[in-house]
Amino acid sequence: MPEGASANRLGLLIVIICAACLLMQRLSEVATAQENRPDAPAGALAGAVAAKNLGAADGALSLGLTGERRPFYRLRKSDVLEVNFTFSPEFNQTATVQPDGFLILKGVGPLYAEGQTVTDVQQSIVRAYRDWLHDPEVTVTLRDFDKPYFIASGEVTRPGKYELRADITVTEAVAIAGGFTRDAKHSQVVLFRRVSDELAETRLLDVKKLLKSKNLKEDVHLRSGDLVFIPQNTMSKIRKYLPFPTTGMYVNPTQF
Repeated sequence: MPEGASANRLGLLIVIICAACLLMQRLSEVATAQENRPDAPAGALAGAVAAKNLGAADGALSLGLTGERRPFYRLRKSDVLEVNFTFSPEFNQTATVQPDGFLILKGVGPLYAEGQTVTDVQQSIVRAYRDWLHDPEVTVTLRDFDKPYFIASGEVTRPGKYELRADITVTEAVAIAGGFTRDAKHSQVVLFRRVSDELAETRLLDVKKLLKSKNLKEDVHLRSGDLVFIPQNTMSKIRKYLPFPTTGMYVNPTQF
């Protein structure tokens, strides 16, 4: 064999050996990185792809879709639904959730709806009408419902029921109701919150102290159905028993 051919083969062999060494080193680095990386849950990649397709925003699942922190609305008594059949308009109807929780539908009778979402009811209506219609296509729309509210009672300028349209606190609720009257006892505002059909919890708030300290961290945020009650101060209770004040008699009601 010529000397030049042997040298070429030796050089080629050295190149192959070096390439093999580099490949083994790279495989070792990859294996080490995988061992040190925290384990990802099975199907994480598939879940990410699903999230992307189901309304994920910037890699984060849509809260409206997960139903965890922003659950779908669940029907209550007196809620009104509009039911439309795409190909059978003669079955279109407006149904109200009755006091017993049922909807009364044309031809199929009562259908329980209280506590269900609009989607749940839509699927139940489709199943109920399959004996009447072939593969019915139904659209259910929530037309009227019990909107979140709070009640301000007692010594406020405009006591009554108010819609809870935003995240508001007790002091803000008093302001919405027109503010305190001159007979209000600012230091003993009572918040009633129902925790069940039979029980309600109460909390006493010193709004006078909150406003004076200019620190509203202790101001309680309202929930739907809360009742804010402002009692009378002591002076207003006994005023009717006092003689009519003269120029020589002065009583300061703010001290009570």
